This record gives sequence, C-alpha cells and structure tokens, in this order.
Amino acid sequence: MMADSHRPMRIDIVSDVVCPWCIVGYQQLRCALENTGVQAEFHWHPFELNPDMPAQGELLRDHIMRKYGTSAEESEHNRDRLCAIGAELGIDFRFDEQSRIYNTFDAHQLMHWADSQSRKHDLKLALLHDYFTAQRDVSDRAVLVESATDVGLDQSEAHAVLDEQRFADTVRRNERLWVSRGIQGVPAIILEQRYLLSGAQGVENFTAAVRQTLSGNHGGSQ
Repeated sequence: MMADSHRPMRIDIVSDVVCPWCIVGYQQLRCALENTGVQAEFHWHPFELNPDMPAQGELLRDHIMRKYGTSAEESEHNRDRLCAIGAELGIDFRFDEQSRIYNTFDAHQLMHWADSQSRKHDLKLALLHDYFTAQRDVSDRAVLVESATDVGLDQSEAHAVLDEQRFADTVRRNERLWVSRGIQGVPAIILEQRYLLSGAQGVENFTAAVRQTLSGNHGGSQ
C-alpha cells in the first residue's frame, strides 16, 4: 500500500542521547527527507547504552576501551572518524581527554514528560547538542532543567519531574518494550511503523528507504 502523501511520514527512532551514531543517523535521515521533499513526524523512544553507569559517569576513552576492547590509539582514531563524518552533516562533535559518558535515565524521564508538552523532539535535539558539542553532563539535573527551559518547558515542573522520578517506571517499561521487540542496538529507525533500519546507514541508503517506503515496496532490515 502506498504511503499517504498528504500527511507527514511517521518515523520512530529508538536511541540514547550519548550515542554518537544516533545523532549521525538522524542527520543522515534528515538529509534524505530533504532530498525527497518528504515531511516527517518524529517519535523518539528510550534506550540506555549503559543503564548501570554510575552517577559520576566515566571517562569516554576508558569506557570505550573497557567496553569494546579497543586500544587508546583505536579509540582516538574512531573519535577522529566521527568528527569527520559529523562535519559533513553539520554536527560539531567535540571530544578531548576529559570527555565523559554519563547515565541517561533522568534525561529519558524528562523527554517522556516533554512529549506530553509537544516538546520531546526539541528537547532531544537540545540534549544531543548539549552532550556532543557543548560537552555538558546530561546526567546533571541542573543541565537537564536548563535545557528543558530553553525549549519552552516549565522550569519548576521540570525540577519536580526529576525530583519525584515521576516517570521512572514508565521509562523502564518502554525500554523493556523495545528490547522485547528485538532492539539490541541503536539507532533503530522505523519508517511508517513497518520498516526497520538499523544504524546510521548513510544519506544515500536512507534516501532509497524513504522512497521505497512511499511506494510501499520496502522490505526493511533487521
């Protein structure tokens, strides 16, 4: 069945705010949408790359070496590659020896609340910028509240959401839901609730996928 050309394409993205390939994939997809002239409605869903990350976070270099078994040189090479890819997409990745990775559970809770205020997309992009360009601690509640306020959300209510851990159970449930559906890594991008695209696939591949989705002839990839 051909997609309805009179409404935006629904795009669900399962991702984490400290996942560099999530912002790369989003930007690649955004370019693909521009290439095809397709309007989209984004729905972001929670995934934690490191749900057991302590409050103080961990040096990014040490984390990558420990988690993936890479050397310091390989880790630096990967960061340089990310910076080059990001520059082509308008992403200003900034890494240094003090860059850290953080727990993102509170960020996901705040984004869940922002969704009820029609600000989830804005807050998601703000937090990605906070982490990857401004090098801010996205586990810090003061940082989260400031970002929420900057996108037009109520400051005192944002504080209350985090202090009360108001959506902790809901976010955990949503995370488990996507894992139960087979999502083991991010970004996981679902076009029109039918076609799954895993990872940052490049502008050309995303462009083809969008066009195939419009024609109702895309098999998706797992």
